[in-house]
Amino acid sequence: MSVPGWARAFLRLFAIQGDWNYERMLGIGMGYAAEPLLDELRTRDPARHTAAVVRSAEFFNCNPNLAGLALGALARAERDGVPGEQVSRLRIALCGPLGAIGDRLFWAGVVPALSALAIAAVALGASVWAVAGFLVAYNALRIGTAWWSLRTGLREGLQVGGAVGRSWLPRAAERVGPVAGFAVGLAVPLAGRWLLAGVKPSAMVLAVFLAAGGVVLSRWGGTHYSAVRYALIVLILLGAGGMVML
Repeated sequence: MSVPGWARAFLRLFAIQGDWNYERMLGIGMGYAAEPLLDELRTRDPARHTAAVVRSAEFFNCNPNLAGLALGALARAERDGVPGEQVSRLRIALCGPLGAIGDRLFWAGVVPALSALAIAAVALGASVWAVAGFLVAYNALRIGTAWWSLRTGLREGLQVGGAVGRSWLPRAAERVGPVAGFAVGLAVPLAGRWLLAGVKPSAMVLAVFLAAGGVVLSRWGGTHYSAVRYALIVLILLGAGGMVML
């Protein structure tokens, strides 16, 4: 039994960054994910199919978690016979909003919040279960968002912009920020107490000195000291890890 095109496209969404590059960003991954959705054009309109496949791999950049909205909407537009120029304009128009909302929701909200909660849980003794909880929660949200995004894009087509504005995304992006701030504020003192337990005062002074050196170098060292700066950051991390064991 053959797998439906939308199901194959959904699975390919998780490899959308597999060929990320500076020339097309997510473009190649979008083209790979769009192929199953455009397959019906192969026999119905071969010329349109060829043009659609080429367009699907052009430059595209947004948050990968919301790429399904653009993927579905663009594939729907191609199958509905929307002029190619209009499809390209839609492709360009979706980059900014999906990038802004997605970054605010995931990179500035969900990921910091879940990471901080996991760190706080480890500091309180949850150990590996905190890491497992983080992975389960994030991937559940990632999979659910990808599923909703692709189905919404396929349903709405050219009207996907309005659908995004009416959806849960703007409200979630607005509300997750304070949650992330609370989680980070909770995690910092708990993690600090856990990491610094048993550390000698001399080690604390040395750590502060090394950290101050990194700040000075990054602020006034200039571009010629980039390699040294990054090396110093690594040394600080390694040294701090060793000091915790003192």
